[in-house]
Amino acid sequence: MAEAIDLYRQSVIGVALIETLDEMVASGALSPDLAMAVVMQFDKSICHALDKHVESRATFMGGNLRTYRYCDSIWTLNLRNTTFMNEEIETVLPMVKIVAYDMRMIEEPVEPITCQQCQ
Repeated sequence: MAEAIDLYRQSVIGVALIETLDEMVASGALSPDLAMAVVMQFDKSICHALDKHVESRATFMGGNLRTYRYCDSIWTLNLRNTTFMNEEIETVLPMVKIVAYDMRMIEEPVEPITCQQCQ
């Protein structure tokens, strides 16, 4: 089963981090063990940041559900012409892909971290 944190590695920032680390390992500037430690820290940090520091919530309505899939406790929804709203804006997006994971299904919980803002 795919780990929930793997979803964050597939984000734009996660892909950029992994590509940069791969280049550094290939050039000999970084050891593979250290690169893996950086990725593990990224996993912990992104989970912490989303849990503790993101306060904005968005809701969506309308639109067309084009496809949906449920596999290994992961929901994937593909929507078209969907209205998203938060406290500040309301916008219609032509195409949206939502990936939702049930965090209760994680086999090994991510070790909590604290940051300077949380202390």
